[in-house]
Amino acid sequence: MITYALYFAFGCFGLALLLNLWHLARASGVGDRVLALDTMVINSIAILILYGVAKGTAVYFEASMLFAMVGFVSTVAYCKFMLRGDIIE
Repeated sequence: MITYALYFAFGCFGLALLLNLWHLARASGVGDRVLALDTMVINSIAILILYGVAKGTAVYFEASMLFAMVGFVSTVAYCKFMLRGDIIE
């Protein structure tokens, strides 16, 4: 039963990644693109965690934590660049 749930979750998050990619390409403003990229990071983290559950190893959970930290820092840096035009003051 868990196998079917994992396949369903992989499909849902894969579809969400594709829709985010489509939104990233069709977005009108820069803020929408940043939001689409941030949502893609969240969906990628979910896929990494699901893959870790499917394989039964803890390595993918650590990789997802690192990916989450890098995604957060990059989103904050890009938003700061949009507001001020400079990242480092």
